[in-house]
Amino acid sequence: MGLFQRLFGKKTVASDTVNKKQPVAIKEPSPEVAASQWKEVPFYVESEASEQELVAVLATAIAAGDAPASQFQVKKVLKKNPEAQLVATIATAIAAGDAPASQFQVKKIYQKK
Repeated sequence: MGLFQRLFGKKTVASDTVNKKQPVAIKEPSPEVAASQWKEVPFYVESEASEQELVAVLATAIAAGDAPASQFQVKKVLKKNPEAQLVATIATAIAAGDAPASQFQVKKIYQKK
């Protein structure tokens, strides 16, 4: 038995030291937990009732063009979310860095709850 321990014992000791020197992986939260901590910021939000009337009148007048007898129904009027617009502008400016001719497109913005 001593012979086998000497022959094979050093290999296991060497492999143990290699395993101890390797960095330990950090556990990341599961996707469900990570998703529950963040909410998506919409790029467009509902506009106020006072703004909707003016926008609806202008849009239908432009769409009607030369057909004044036509009828249109505006179902929803949205406006740009100023918070999302500001975050997208700052993020693309930082990402551009020294390359001002580059272009970026922000697909999603998340906010921590």
